[in-house]
Amino acid sequence: MATTINQARTSIFKMFNGEPRSYTRFNLAQNSDADSSQVEMKLSSDVDDEVGNPEDGQARVTYTQSPLRTYKNICYLALGTLVVFILGYLVGYVSHRKPDVASAACPTVPTEEGQDEGLEVAPLPRMNWNDITNLLEQKLSPSAFSTKFSDFSLPRGVSHEAGSDGDNKLANKVLGVFKDLNMKSWNDEHFVKLPHPSSDNPNKVIFGTEVIGTTKGYLAYSEVGTATGRVVYANYGTLDDFLYLDKKVEVNSSVLLLRAGNISFAEKVANAAKYGAVAVLIYPDPSNYNFAGSTELYGHVHLGSGDPYTPGMPSFKNTQFPPARSSGLPTIVAQTITADIALKIFQKMGGDPAPNSFKGSLGTPYKLGSVDNVVTVTVSSTLNETAIHNIFGVIKGNEEPDRYVVIGAQRDSWGPGAAKSTVGTTVLVELARAISEMTRNDHLSLRRSLVFASWSAGEYGSVGATEWQEGYLSSLNMKAITYINLDGVVIGRQKFKASASPLLYDLLQKSLKQVKSPFNTGKTLYDDHAASNWETSILEAMKMDDAAYPFMALSGIPSISFRFCGEYPYLGTTLDTFDHLQASTSYKYAELAAAAANVAGQMALRLAHDHLVPLDVARSGTEIRKKVTDINRRVNQLKNALGLNSTLAKGLSVQWLNIAIGSYGRAARDLQYTIDNSDLENMEMRRIINDRIIKVEHNLLSPYVSVRDVPFRHILFGSGCHTIQTLLDHLDALKQNAPESDADLFRNQFAWATWTIQSCANDLAGPVWEINNEI
Repeated sequence: MATTINQARTSIFKMFNGEPRSYTRFNLAQNSDADSSQVEMKLSSDVDDEVGNPEDGQARVTYTQSPLRTYKNICYLALGTLVVFILGYLVGYVSHRKPDVASAACPTVPTEEGQDEGLEVAPLPRMNWNDITNLLEQKLSPSAFSTKFSDFSLPRGVSHEAGSDGDNKLANKVLGVFKDLNMKSWNDEHFVKLPHPSSDNPNKVIFGTEVIGTTKGYLAYSEVGTATGRVVYANYGTLDDFLYLDKKVEVNSSVLLLRAGNISFAEKVANAAKYGAVAVLIYPDPSNYNFAGSTELYGHVHLGSGDPYTPGMPSFKNTQFPPARSSGLPTIVAQTITADIALKIFQKMGGDPAPNSFKGSLGTPYKLGSVDNVVTVTVSSTLNETAIHNIFGVIKGNEEPDRYVVIGAQRDSWGPGAAKSTVGTTVLVELARAISEMTRNDHLSLRRSLVFASWSAGEYGSVGATEWQEGYLSSLNMKAITYINLDGVVIGRQKFKASASPLLYDLLQKSLKQVKSPFNTGKTLYDDHAASNWETSILEAMKMDDAAYPFMALSGIPSISFRFCGEYPYLGTTLDTFDHLQASTSYKYAELAAAAANVAGQMALRLAHDHLVPLDVARSGTEIRKKVTDINRRVNQLKNALGLNSTLAKGLSVQWLNIAIGSYGRAARDLQYTIDNSDLENMEMRRIINDRIIKVEHNLLSPYVSVRDVPFRHILFGSGCHTIQTLLDHLDALKQNAPESDADLFRNQFAWATWTIQSCANDLAGPVWEINNEI
């Protein structure tokens, strides 16, 4: 600053006292006119060179200036000098001021009373990632959870079912917390059809002419009516079980007795219908469920998600839709029974002994059933249009608020729902509280937004979550970048399991490395599995009854579910209480909930905080390549089986598919090159790169099937004729010349898979002028 002031002073001195380098000579001559003075001006030498010196005898350039104008010029000169001085002072102040390195989120430190305000105070440092994770861990400590679970549980005997007064009370409580945290919050209402058993005509089972049981437990969305047939024991009802029974007993027109577990209720019933059964009875075998034989089971049998009577469409109030049914609804009656009722049936059954793999622990011989064993099943229920409420709260980002991470948990349950809903809802709310406080009080700044969602009607097949997606599919595209599911995050303590999109594998691994293990002091959750391949020991396939599944398979949003698990047989029963949860977790459920919250929080904050969205595009390509390799292998097997001269073998080439996966690999490498050689401080460049990353999962939704008829369009994780798994199964059917095989359909499936992968690769490559379409 001093240097600048000195320069200004020198300039002023030269202006008044110094002789300039180039000047004008003034020859003053007294004018005969006393009222004015005449000034003869000769141009300086520089100007003379430009315009030419006047010859002798030529007129000189003269100016006549009044005294008043002279005074004005002097005033202007003084004013200009003052302006130069002020500008010089300001330039010096700014140029010599220390740079402000604190972010906008970090306030200046106030001066204490009596402190010299002229002294410079060091600004607060920007929060780094370690500061963020440490602060999150402090706010999500076990002590913070131990007193919070009771806030989102209801008194014994009060219903938690979707649309009930208890469910609505919990919804208002969650909404109130979001409002108290000054979050933008709202209530999204849907009107859905939910089935309930008839109180006047209970569901019942008759063996011969004897009524051997009625039950309060039920399977939502079962076909209503009465069915009669010979009873056949079919173990878990898997496809392998039916392949065994094909050689032993006639399944067509039978009533199947199945034990719960292994696969979902909906899959059991769908398999039974495929093999021609007319009814299904499902019971909890003591070998899988160590509770009283009178315990009722609850569940649903919709092979899908959402309201099955508005497939592919949202269930808003007064929306007029033609009558419709989801293709995932069963066409046969299905009912749960207690272990006590199942025991009575087994004791009356004849037929061949069941194989050892079919045997459970009822304490009676397990038989496959005889022709004379006739059972009648009656299912009575009514469909009621029910208002359900999804509750939302948002913490807005500062740079890309229109992109957000969705974190959700189911709020309803068949019974008390301690593990099913209460823990997840508590983790959701406490995570929202912790991050809100970090942004408000600890100056955490997020680039993207976080949306916290409390879903209703989760027990009926993620109805609330799916209806929200169906209502806002276009709004979620390119905006919702990840879904983190908190349902059932604590149901035991023996192991940690996760199911996720491959795009999230790397992020999960990094998060596990930073979250302390609740099992081993001084270690992380990753250390607990470091002795073996962490992916093999932790990762598992995502199932259709997972609440994260529709986000990935329907909406194309990278999704993840995870949980601490063990032997916890109480889900879907009225025994899902905190007493049982405490016993199953060795009274460590608060510590486990805190660890689960930290895993979810670390992932969410990374996704909302980092310059680039941390989705692993290359890893997704690896998983696609594995599937393509499997297709190549089976195509070669098919050609060998059919013979090289067969029509199908001649016309079948994997070249296009191989080129498509090659295009994806090149696009992923090009993206990494762009990242490595770009200025990531440039907001526009970050936006362009993030666009390429975010669209990968969505571009794996097949464009060749209707979302109404085939909602789960993802070629890797969806269901339907468009998926790569169906393509692989069809290759096996063609090889065996199975009656269901269809060469023309297969060619279409092959083309659909190829062009879906190629289209994904094209978009990942960037602008259209960057695409090298070699096909």
